[in-house]
Amino acid sequence: MKKLPSKWLIVISLLMGTFTMILNNSMLNPALPRFMDIFEVNAAAVGWIITIFMVAMGVTMPLTGFLGDKFGKKKVYITGLCIFTAGSFLGSLSWDLEALVFFRSIQGVGGGLMMPLSMALIFEAFPRNERGMATGVWGIAAMLAPTVGPAAGGIIVEMASWHYLFLVNIPFGITAIFFAKIFLIDTETNPNIRFDKWGFLFVTGGVGLLLFALGNISTYVDLRSPLNIICIVSGIVCLFIFTQIEKRAAYPLLDLSIFRISAYSLSMHITGLSSVGLFAGIFLIPLLVQNVYGYDAVITGLIFLPTALMSGVFINLGGRLLDKGKPVLVVTTGTTVLGAGTIALAFLSLESALIWVFIWMAVRGIGMGLCSIPASTAGINSIPEALVSRGSAMNSVFRQMSNALGIVFVSIYFEVRRSQLFANNSDSSESASIQAITESFAVLGTITLLSIPAAYLLGKKAKHSQKEREEE
Repeated sequence: MKKLPSKWLIVISLLMGTFTMILNNSMLNPALPRFMDIFEVNAAAVGWIITIFMVAMGVTMPLTGFLGDKFGKKKVYITGLCIFTAGSFLGSLSWDLEALVFFRSIQGVGGGLMMPLSMALIFEAFPRNERGMATGVWGIAAMLAPTVGPAAGGIIVEMASWHYLFLVNIPFGITAIFFAKIFLIDTETNPNIRFDKWGFLFVTGGVGLLLFALGNISTYVDLRSPLNIICIVSGIVCLFIFTQIEKRAAYPLLDLSIFRISAYSLSMHITGLSSVGLFAGIFLIPLLVQNVYGYDAVITGLIFLPTALMSGVFINLGGRLLDKGKPVLVVTTGTTVLGAGTIALAFLSLESALIWVFIWMAVRGIGMGLCSIPASTAGINSIPEALVSRGSAMNSVFRQMSNALGIVFVSIYFEVRRSQLFANNSDSSESASIQAITESFAVLGTITLLSIPAAYLLGKKAKHSQKEREEE
């Protein structure tokens, strides 16, 4: 380890914490049916295990820019990692569903502090012309964990007690804390900065209400629920009020002026798009492999491995090309490949060999690797150094909202379209399911391909911004 430059030890430290947090969250999805039996509750109740983490994480993220600037990014990141590890230990001791949900909210608060500051700490340690490669290495955790987590969770649930879904975090969490204490660098602080309490109230209210509603929507009936409609409308109103407050605040919680920088705004679009595609695929592929083709959860987990492998390889490649001043090539190619791979999945049929699912998921992995983290890096690279913490926090909040939106969109489309197809003809349930699934991929792929001009423009703006920074 000592032979590695200190800045790369920072990346490794952050990767360990980020991977542990994201992996744990994705491992719990296949365990939800088991929790229904253990706690003798319905699917709606057990769904709070996932929803509360998402909400707690979402409402904490906007705070990280202020906290990092006030107390130091290293200190706040380690605090978040300690909170997440403590929440994991407490989660393993849960005696009923209410206790488990509460301890999951503690994990969510810890995760909400960690994610935005991970990228901000990398930007602090690396010069602009090396950040692409650094975030590429760190981004392996963000792309790999959601794809291997369900398989790992399924194996743990089948072969051991559910408590190990939480206990497995503790040694990794402690190791990550140890590495962070030693290798992360202390950053400059601004003790005079004042807390934007009204901005905090309305942004956490808005984000929290929207994530709460999105986390509870998985069917068309849920979408029409008065409670969910009220939460969505109230959330949008809160966020509108928040934008008005931030325009006048002396120390805004999230500086919205960065959206005037075209490269940053475009990067948010591409980042959100790739997040929707990632989590929509995580929802649809198990339905395709298990409900349509009749394979088990192990095969489903294996389907995601090519995606994870290709994402990891091409995040690195994309980061290196980004550092060489080729954002146009990286992000445009990534968006094109992601769109093409998604469209290809729309041509699957009941007779299609499973190998084609492996191939097209691998192609999507290539696209995600080239357009997700590189787009975020190019966007944040284009904003002033003093606003990196706020820009990273905004990026994380937007990614979290996009994750939830992707699952909501495909789950409702699948349910409504499948029911309609099954009712209107005498085809089998499998025929109705695969048509609903392939149509979902067709819609997602079309939206992605239509975003190619935005990806191209992002690359151009990012390159122009990079030249300006070099001339300063």
